[in-house]
Amino acid sequence: MKKLLAIVLLLAFNISYGQKGLKDYELVDQYAEDLAKVKKDGKWGYVDITGKLVVPLKYDDALCFSEGRGAVMIKNKWGFIDTSGKEVIPLKYYEVYSYHEGLAAVNDGKFGFINKEGKYVIDPIYEQAGSFSEGLAPVSRKNLWGYINSSGKEVIPIRYGYAEKFANGSAKVMLDGKWLAIDKNGKEVKVEEQ
Repeated sequence: MKKLLAIVLLLAFNISYGQKGLKDYELVDQYAEDLAKVKKDGKWGYVDITGKLVVPLKYDDALCFSEGRGAVMIKNKWGFIDTSGKEVIPLKYYEVYSYHEGLAAVNDGKFGFINKEGKYVIDPIYEQAGSFSEGLAPVSRKNLWGYINSSGKEVIPIRYGYAEKFANGSAKVMLDGKWLAIDKNGKEVKVEEQ
């Protein structure tokens, strides 16, 4: 019991001490993977759970960490760093989304999907794209949306005015100006209101 109490007190001290240091920043985002992005003097970096700056304040923009990667931007070019701050995917994209299910949507003129090594798994052929969720990602061509799987196969036809990501087996899509929910086979489903 004494050991548990000592651990709790030590943890409380570390968190309290770290929180005081966070007051030095203009903005502090939520923690993701034990890191929070912080902003000071117009630059972004990351702090650990004790409040210690672990990735320098040198980025023009940043996203929260996801799957061990943080998206960062300098001079309007995006890339990815690991949790130590090492650049693992060069800052060369116009736009990126965080990693989900091992892939990140990136825009280098068109959207495609890269793996954690920065290699295209799905060629950049889409006007817009969203992140993977439940094995599918919304993608757009000619201002219409549909869904692909992680192999890049179109599994729900590109025919919707807009498509959101899947959650709990369904996704909201717009068809002929009306919102409806579909399942992973593209069939319309009723969704319980929460």
